Amino acid sequence: MLFSKILGLPHIKSYLTTSADRGRIPHAQLFVGASGSGTLPMAIAYAQYILCTNQNSENTGGNQACNVKFDHLAHPDLHFAYPVATNDKVKKHPTSDAFAEEWRSFVQQNPYGNIFDWYLSLGIENKQGQIGVDEAQDIVKKLSLKSYEGGYKIMLIWMADKMNTSASNKLLKLIEEPPEKTIFLLITEEEEQIIQTIRSRCQVLHFPPLGEEVIQKELIDHHNLSETEALKIAHQANGNFNRAMHLLHHDGGEEQFEEWFIQWVRTAFKAKGNKSAINELITWSESIASTGRETQKQFLGYCMDFFRQAMLLNYKADMLVFLEPKTSGFQLEKFAPFIHDNNIIEITEELQDAMYHIERNGNSKIILTDLSIKLTRLLHKKSGI
Repeated sequence: MLFSKILGLPHIKSYLTTSADRGRIPHAQLFVGASGSGTLPMAIAYAQYILCTNQNSENTGGNQACNVKFDHLAHPDLHFAYPVATNDKVKKHPTSDAFAEEWRSFVQQNPYGNIFDWYLSLGIENKQGQIGVDEAQDIVKKLSLKSYEGGYKIMLIWMADKMNTSASNKLLKLIEEPPEKTIFLLITEEEEQIIQTIRSRCQVLHFPPLGEEVIQKELIDHHNLSETEALKIAHQANGNFNRAMHLLHHDGGEEQFEEWFIQWVRTAFKAKGNKSAINELITWSESIASTGRETQKQFLGYCMDFFRQAMLLNYKADMLVFLEPKTSGFQLEKFAPFIHDNNIIEITEELQDAMYHIERNGNSKIILTDLSIKLTRLLHKKSGI
């Protein structure tokens, strides 16, 4: 993967290639960035730069045979670990190796894809993937062997926050004191979800959201959009290139999320002192609970963004508002005054709590019904200003 193909982030590219050129490569690094910011393609390009002894800040000029292997993500000294779960193909003890073919296809088609896209590609969107102790044992086994080509071995762990406690504890000593010429590259969107003892042993590199102009240029140059169309999508993407692609192809599920959200808040507004509306909220909760847990978590994350956007619009921060609801009869300008200083923190906390309990296999119907009743109260709170 060429660094020139990775959008933006010139300072990170320069830092990584310069450190490799000088032979100052930390044995454990943690790439932290929001979805669609380019952490995965950057990690792969960095691994290629090291393993293929490339030069001049680009993945050319080194070992050509090695570079060809990277084109197919098939270098024997680059190992991957990522969240998986059982499906029709793998009935028990799922590990990354069992899904290697699907992983290569996923990365080559959409290196900016998020974890939900990955689960969809495996057909496990109704399950919660993880990096478990079986995976940790495989990692220990792989890294105990000598490298195939006599140089470095690199273990790239994508979505390292999905490591369960057993896996984290099993890998802790290895990350702290890896074998000679062994490098760990951990990637996460949620740094705090990785246990502190692992984080403290990694050099952390934070990836900012992509610039609006960077996404706009990519859409114009490679997706045949006009400047106006590209600017609109780039603004709505809010620094997330994966979201820009979903907006371009209308396949990100946001239309469905918007429909659920607007139905939810409209019913919540009616529900105060209205028994029939309470029944509607319960019915709504049941319908959302019938979807997979990952879908529920994605939806609650979407709700959080929607409420934040409404608050920004309420306080006249129009330049930061990228959301453009398409539902007939719903106007963000009219909804915005109901989201303010006196309820936004509580709304956010309730959504975060719901996501936490759903992730830990709580009863989704009860969690979402409780959340809906609380939302009814919070939407009717008056601003303190």
